[in-house]
This record gives sequence, structure tokens and C-alpha cells, in this order.
Amino acid sequence: MTTPQKAVPQELVCLLDDEGRRVGVAPKQTIHTTSTPLHLGFSCHVFDVQGRTLLTRRALSKATWAGVWTNSFCGHPAPDEPVHEAIVRRAEQELGIEISDPEPVLADFRYRAVDASGIVENEICPVYSVLYRGDPAQPPVPNPEEVCDWAWVDPADLEHAVGLVPFAFSPWLVLQLREGLYSRTEYQRGEHG
Repeated sequence: MTTPQKAVPQELVCLLDDEGRRVGVAPKQTIHTTSTPLHLGFSCHVFDVQGRTLLTRRALSKATWAGVWTNSFCGHPAPDEPVHEAIVRRAEQELGIEISDPEPVLADFRYRAVDASGIVENEICPVYSVLYRGDPAQPPVPNPEEVCDWAWVDPADLEHAVGLVPFAFSPWLVLQLREGLYSRTEYQRGEHG
């Protein structure tokens, strides 16, 4: 007798028109191709109470930008899922951390990038920041299918590194820094309570 396979729910993403209006949904597994349609995503930068940001390295098994360093985590809100709820959900799924109250810092961020394999990323991708108030002695426990390494880094050191070797980082992180991400983030500026 065989054990029945548990069905894994299909992850859906929201497709967008050029004005950012929702025009449909599609399975995430089918849209990332050499002609990826515009869709909704998000990026989140996690800060600790010392003003450091959590940098993650994409798993080597990822289909695109494998092994590059990037922001804390990214994802796609499900249809009818508020973005802030998707961010809280992905923090737990990807990093094993609990967060609350993500704050928008680059609400109109949009990018298109082509991986060396030819796969295109094409997103309207609002960028958020959040303060991690977890116990510093309890580090994140990343999902190895998503993240192969991580580090808390000073934002100034990260900006310097990105300036020297931008190819070692995700294109969306490079673009977010060029758009002044850290000048807009209260946690990095030490304005949190």
C-alpha cells in the first residue's frame, strides 16, 4: 500500500498591465521565462536594532541569480492577499523569523532584469523595510531551498561592496540602492524606538 501524496497548493501570482492594474493570475512556476509577463512582487529589507540590514545569498539551486547576494527576502502576494500579509508570511517561510508592521520605502519600484540563462524578471515590486526585534542570540533559520547564506551588514559597507562588484548582487538590490533606499529607511537612520 502506498502513502497518498499530499497535494502542494499551486502558487499564483498577479499579472499586471503596464499601468499596474491587475489583469489576471498565473501559476508562478509557468511565468518566469524568456518573456516573463509583468507581475506583482515585493522586496523586504530587515534591519536589526543596531541599524544593520540582513543580507541573504540566494540558494545555489535557484533557477535565476543563483548564489548572488540580495536583500533580506522577496516574494509575490497571492491574489487577494494584502502585500503586508504576504511579507509577514514570506519572512516566516524563507527566513524562519517573525516580523510585523512592514513599512513601504520605495512604493513605486519597478524593474526588468535578464539572468545569464535568459530568464526575465519583470515586476512592479514595492520595497519595504521592517525592524527585527527578535532575540539576537536566536539567528534566522533560512529555508535552504531559498537561502544558502546570510549576514547582518552595515548598510554603508553594503553600498560600498555593490559599487565595487555589482555583479555579485541581485539586479533589483543594485537598483534599489541607486534609488536611495537607505536614505528613505528609518531603521537604518536610527529613527526607530
